[in-house]
Amino acid sequence: MAKPRLIVLASTYPRWKNEHEPSFVHALAQRLTDRFDVIAVVPHAPGSARHEVLDGVTVSRYRYAPQALETLVNDGGIAANLRNFPWKWVLLPSFIAMQWWEARRLRTRDTVIHAHWLIPQGIVARVLARPFVVTSHGADVFSLLGELASSAKRFAVRGARSVTVVSEAMVSPLLELGALTVPQVMPMGVDLSSTFVPDAQVVREAAHLLFVGRLVEKKGVDVLLRAMRLVLSKHPGARLTIIGHGPLEGSLRELAADLSLTEKVAFAGPLPQADLVPFYRRASAFVGPFRQAASGDQEGLGLVMVEALGCGCPIVASDLPATRDVLMGTPGCLMVPPEDAEKLADAIVSVLDDPVLAAKRAEDGVHIMRERFDWVTVARGYADVIESAMKAAA
Repeated sequence: MAKPRLIVLASTYPRWKNEHEPSFVHALAQRLTDRFDVIAVVPHAPGSARHEVLDGVTVSRYRYAPQALETLVNDGGIAANLRNFPWKWVLLPSFIAMQWWEARRLRTRDTVIHAHWLIPQGIVARVLARPFVVTSHGADVFSLLGELASSAKRFAVRGARSVTVVSEAMVSPLLELGALTVPQVMPMGVDLSSTFVPDAQVVREAAHLLFVGRLVEKKGVDVLLRAMRLVLSKHPGARLTIIGHGPLEGSLRELAADLSLTEKVAFAGPLPQADLVPFYRRASAFVGPFRQAASGDQEGLGLVMVEALGCGCPIVASDLPATRDVLMGTPGCLMVPPEDAEKLADAIVSVLDDPVLAAKRAEDGVHIMRERFDWVTVARGYADVIESAMKAAA
């Protein structure tokens, strides 16, 4: 018997195998192929194939502009690119229209759709007139404010068979938009069974701090750089590795130079997920200095913290709704007020003062992360929700 077709709509998606862009949508899609014929309809980008099969997922990348201009999504995300490069607004209409056209071409009578992000994928899914599940990842809820954007988000959630969100903090905003059912809290997952796992043979390096993520406002890396100066007054041998890139990289490098941190801070650029594991295993602590951006955008979940703790790495992070949802009550995690460089530095120093105790506490938190975030559990939950939406429509 043929499997029902699942069309996955997303904007952020790997352009090729083992690249540095966030891959959680693809990681979920590949784990749904045992129950569905999965086709990912995602934007094309320079250097990517138009059509390919990637880890069992048929990937169809639609063209939305001349190839050199297909830059709306990558290296920062849609919201950041639109904010930093206003001319890219002209790409948005064709981006939406061509995703709709490609998905319409591929849909069948038994198709169900999983749309990642309310805007624009949730809108495309509703217009396609097929049962769909929409998942919000945070930026589409916390940013993109104003009446027009709110109306668009309302249009998406009211047409969905099911609405899922990746953290508890996003439930109330979705209900305010008029979701017909209470959104289900279903995080994305991490491979905590074989990839992001501790290694007793690896010795953690002394006073080595780590940040992983896009270099955008909501990540708060500027706060971390200011905290670093205070950390160095107590631990002169401390150093910081920053993995990732984005529109703020230039200004952050300048800030590091202004703070006389050039010799203490390494900008390592973006890395594929698998290459992060050695850093998580060696670092003294992962630091997530997240904040709410001026646009209202903030972390929806923060899977990098799950990856780090899965490898037994102690965590110091800002106390925001999403990070609280992930870390509250988990050993090995310290939370501090956002945008407070002094308290961030104090928490980091407390970890560096007793690294053996910090590492022991982090190891105690590994099993909690596995129970909540391992892909085996997460993918099974999403498959059930998508299948229920399909059966309800039938």
